[in-house]
Amino acid sequence: MNIPPDLLPRLRAVKLFLCDVDGVLTDSSVYMGGGTESKRFDIRDGLGLRLLQQSGIRVGWVSARPSPATTQRAEDLKVDFLHQSPVPKVDAIADLLAKNGFTWAEVSYMGDDLVDLGALKRAGFAAVPSDAIAEAKALAHHVTLAAGGHGAVREVVDLVLRAQGHWEPLVAKFAS
Repeated sequence: MNIPPDLLPRLRAVKLFLCDVDGVLTDSSVYMGGGTESKRFDIRDGLGLRLLQQSGIRVGWVSARPSPATTQRAEDLKVDFLHQSPVPKVDAIADLLAKNGFTWAEVSYMGDDLVDLGALKRAGFAAVPSDAIAEAKALAHHVTLAAGGHGAVREVVDLVLRAQGHWEPLVAKFAS
């Protein structure tokens, strides 16, 4: 995987990976009926997030839409930070950064829609899935080949892991 040289400094600075949920970790679908809600998450995205954590990078989800399915998946993956409320995402992230000693330059943020524009604009490394809205793509440092919910998060995770030198040790670990 060739990483464009202009992205290397941004990727190497990442200490916190944050992303939206619906349309990024999912394909934007919500299945409802019988009083329950379910969502489809890509398993490779989940493994990628765990690999980030094992490499010392914190992981968080920022959603404007509270959902029991999101909470369940976040608990399953042991996500470090989960924010679900209609509070503007920039405000929620700024609060998280202040409480945990991170800066915007250390954040990789991945979003896909209008509610993500402020975070994409401020993040040290901004990424969007291929099916994000045009305005989000215009703010992104990287647009994935995959659509949301279909491995887009994993593409960005792999970029971060490779740029920071974590990829080869992970390959060696799992190949042994």
